[in-house]
Amino acid sequence: MHRMLDDFTDPADHLALDEAILTRTEIDVNDDNPWEVLRLWEFTDPVVVAGRSSRVHEEIDVDYCLSRKIPVLRRCTGGASVVGGPGCLMYSVVLAHDRHQGLKKIDAAHQYVMGRVLAAVQQQIPAAKLQGICDLTWQNCKCSGNSLRVTRERILYHGTFLYDFDLSMLDHCLRETPRHPDYRAGRDHGAFVTNVPLSPERLKNDLETVFDIRSSLRAGLLEKEVSRLREQRYDSRQWHYRH
Repeated sequence: MHRMLDDFTDPADHLALDEAILTRTEIDVNDDNPWEVLRLWEFTDPVVVAGRSSRVHEEIDVDYCLSRKIPVLRRCTGGASVVGGPGCLMYSVVLAHDRHQGLKKIDAAHQYVMGRVLAAVQQQIPAAKLQGICDLTWQNCKCSGNSLRVTRERILYHGTFLYDFDLSMLDHCLRETPRHPDYRAGRDHGAFVTNVPLSPERLKNDLETVFDIRSSLRAGLLEKEVSRLREQRYDSRQWHYRH
């Protein structure tokens, strides 16, 4: 697997790059590794990202976000809306079905990816657990949320690690989530979500280990595709507010 490196600061570029990695098929990587990629990154400023089918005004306090100039964007994967920014490490992994049989089944995809992600986190936080469908928790509070998209050839699986995030942003930016795992037990965002005391740099190294990173690539390989997706989706208010 390859580690994808980029210098992006625009949140729309990050979302477009994830989709570009997932959908691009004709890439010469000049070695024997398949077109499978791990990205590790952070938004430089606060941003709210809706799921592919999220109803923006039901899940997000849009007026608050606009008043604080916090972008409201939409990603290509499912799940509920999230808030990202400094102190929230993001990861994205793209896997090929011809190398990983069975990952077209959603349960198997969760098990494969989250098993590795949990193993990486437990190098620093042995008490971390997997709860709900695909949440990582510490002391029964959520510290990582995840989502995915499956295509004919690949799967995109990505998520968050809260390690030094301003958690007050969650109550300000998000309304009540449309779906609740049982272990949430009716708690509001402030009581349900927590930062986890880990080093993001060490976590990056541990994630590279569990996903068997053997080489690195630059995002410039996908510059044209990222630009096309920006024009088609990620620069479009119609896309971000379509539901």
